[in-house]
Amino acid sequence: MTATHSGPLAGVRVVELAGIGPGPFAAMLLADLGADVVRVDRPGGTGLAVNPAYDVTNRNKRSVILDLKTAAGVAAALELAERADVFIEGYRPGVAERLGVGPEDCLARNPRLVYGRMTGWGQHGPLAETAGHDIGYIAITGALGMTGPADGPPTAPANLLGDYAGGSLYLVIGVLAALQHARTTGAGQVVDAAIVDGTAHLTAMIHGMLAAGGWQDRRGANLLDGGAPFYGTYETADGGYMAVGALEKRFYAEFMELLGLPDQAPARDDLARWEELRTAVADRFRARTRAEWTEVFAGSDACVAPVLSLREAPGHPHLAARGTFVDHGGITQPAPAPRFSATPGAVRRPPSTPGADTAEVARDWGLSGLDRA
Repeated sequence: MTATHSGPLAGVRVVELAGIGPGPFAAMLLADLGADVVRVDRPGGTGLAVNPAYDVTNRNKRSVILDLKTAAGVAAALELAERADVFIEGYRPGVAERLGVGPEDCLARNPRLVYGRMTGWGQHGPLAETAGHDIGYIAITGALGMTGPADGPPTAPANLLGDYAGGSLYLVIGVLAALQHARTTGAGQVVDAAIVDGTAHLTAMIHGMLAAGGWQDRRGANLLDGGAPFYGTYETADGGYMAVGALEKRFYAEFMELLGLPDQAPARDDLARWEELRTAVADRFRARTRAEWTEVFAGSDACVAPVLSLREAPGHPHLAARGTFVDHGGITQPAPAPRFSATPGAVRRPPSTPGADTAEVARDWGLSGLDRA
């Protein structure tokens, strides 16, 4: 089988109305998979305080500038929608409709269109019209309350959990499912991707464990939230950290052997002595540096790994061997994921400069109104 670097979504046309956060990341993922993504930037930009040349979420896209507050700009956007397979916007509910590029407007021009809507609260509900950010979305779903130490405040994992896991990835799942439906039936539809819905969905397994009595509804008291002394992080002699995930008994046995704890250490299943065990493990880790412990556990099944920084991660031997990060245009960045045997994705273009591709898009999409917008 011959692989081609076009991606499995080659031939799919996507229009993205410029925004920040989960919408651009979702469109980047579609672009990484080979879709022809045209980002509609607004005059003056989106307000994101990042030089466009470094905004990796705009890689593999092309950009045009349209003023959607003008009739010519709206007409050009609808012309794009007419030729697209997917249309993505991340405005507050009702804004796209007021601009004249809402679902009814676009689907009237293109009944097969998949119209993806990315919001935090969703298109309806008491909070739908209010402002919000990742931390608030994950807070009301219970996800934020699961993170952090038992004796401290919840810890926000940047904006990865809400914006990107609960938002972008669910928008992409919805878009691809609706695209399959449109190609089968000829009927497009609207995908309402709300971060609160996606983040809540991510907690499905935990809710099952909670119902079964296998999860306590508080931080730092469970197997996977740092409550167990064999699933968490430990400081090393040089101020680094090691991550331990020795959940299964055979992995735990190997972990304890390599850690060098004596047989008289508290037993794994003796919950009453977990704090004593945690202290013993912590004392051992503080005896060596992160590099030394990394060498001790290298190649083992003890499920222990060094906690790396963003700049350190690309140099990890495993990630380097897999090409998990790539250098493109002078920027070290994550490579497209997941991987495909016949149609692998690739970083084909650097981050798009707003408006730089107007003539090229007009030619390739057969558009007449872009230059007049």
